This record gives sequence, C-alpha cells and structure tokens, in this order.
Amino acid sequence: SFEGRVEVYHDGKWGTICDDQWDDRDAEVVCRQLGLSGNPKALSWAHYGQGSGPILLDEVECSGNELSLDQCKKSDWGQQNCDHIEDAGVSCNPFTGTDLAQLHATVLSPHMLRSAEGSVRLAGGHSPCEGRVEVYYNGDWGTVCDDGWTDLSAQVVCRQLGFR
Repeated sequence: SFEGRVEVYHDGKWGTICDDQWDDRDAEVVCRQLGLSGNPKALSWAHYGQGSGPILLDEVECSGNELSLDQCKKSDWGQQNCDHIEDAGVSCNPFTGTDLAQLHATVLSPHMLRSAEGSVRLAGGHSPCEGRVEVYYNGDWGTVCDDGWTDLSAQVVCRQLGFR
C-alpha cells in the first residue's frame, strides 16, 4: 500500500510522528524514503487511526528535498507535546485524481522500510541534492559506473528521487 500512518523506528522501538507543522513537503520526503513515487500528501489528525506506544517526533519541517526524515529540521527524538489524535499520515498516491477514501489504508510496517530493488540514492554529497549515485540490488547498495553516463542519465535519477 502507498498510504497510512507514519511510524518511525528509533532506539529499538517504533513510534508515531505528531502532526504539528506536518505538510506535503514532509510527505514528499517520507514517500521518497520509502521508494514510492506519486503525489505526496500529508494527512493530519490521525486520519489513518491513532497509533499506540511512543510519539517519537514532533515539529518536523522538511524542505522537501531531503532523502530521509532524519535530514529534516525536527524536535529531538521523544520531545513532543502531542496525543495520538495528532498522529501524522501520508499518501504517496500514484493515481492522481483517485478518491483516497476508496483506497485501502495500512500502517507503514517495518518490511516497507527496506529498499526496493532498483531504488537509487545519493551518497557522499555536501547536501541531500548531490552526491554519488548508488543503486539497491540483491540486498546491497552499489555504485554506478560512469561509462556512457550523460545529463539525461542524471535527469532520470533526479526524477526517480523526486526532484523536479
């Protein structure tokens, strides 16, 4: 599934994110981190149901270009002033124009956090917008040979990462 309550794993436990400051730029980063493309949309007020356990993040403020939530401005882990009625959600809807109410909602589970074959990431750059291209294949991240690499190749990677 491509939508649900956002849960993060930190310090040996799963927890939710409070929806204070939660917006579509944050959703864009979550979708990218999960390897999902589509139209990122932030949902608030426990749209996908209230979680249980700790609320691990609050005041998340991404620019939208980060590769993971960990790169976004946010409160310290576990520092929050929320209840689970404020659990944040996202939709990475690949079907633009589809009525989200008709789509099945599930919690983002641990197996969804594993990278999908063919996922790409940037590593070793000075910002989240640059770096060495790496591809996930057969359970490992590897580099890409530059033989035949062109500006068009770079444009494809940038689009795959959600940059415009």
